[in-house]
Amino acid sequence: MERYNTERPHQALDMKVPADVYARSRRVYRGLEDLTYPFHDATFTVTNCGRICFKGRKVNLSRVFAGQNVGVTQVGERIWLVTFMEYDLGYFDDETCRLEPIENPFGPKVLPIRSAVSVKVVVALIRMPH
Repeated sequence: MERYNTERPHQALDMKVPADVYARSRRVYRGLEDLTYPFHDATFTVTNCGRICFKGRKVNLSRVFAGQNVGVTQVGERIWLVTFMEYDLGYFDDETCRLEPIENPFGPKVLPIRSAVSVKVVVALIRMPH
C-alpha cells in the first residue's frame, strides 16, 4: 500500500503520487445515528454473533448486522417480519424462531406482472330462411 501512495505516480494526478495531493478532511466523522423503527412493533439490536433475542429465544440473522438495530413487525398469527433500514430481510415464526430470508432483500422492489385475463369471443352467424 505504501508503494502505491508514496512511490508510484499516477497519470490521473498529473504524475504525482497520492500522498502529494491528499488532504485530511476538516470535518470530524461522528458515525451514523442509531436506526429507529417507529412503525414496527419492536426494535432489536443484533448481537455480535448475529442474533436477536425475541421473547427469550434466539433468532439468527447474520453477523454482518452486528451492533445494528432491526425492526420487527407482526404480519400474521405467530409470523414476524424483520427489517433493516427500508429492506425487508425475512420472516420467522415465534415458535421455531428460524428466519426464512427473502430471496433478494436489496434488489429492486418491483411488483410481479399479472397476466392479463383473456376472453375468448365466439361469433356465430346463423342463416335464417326467408
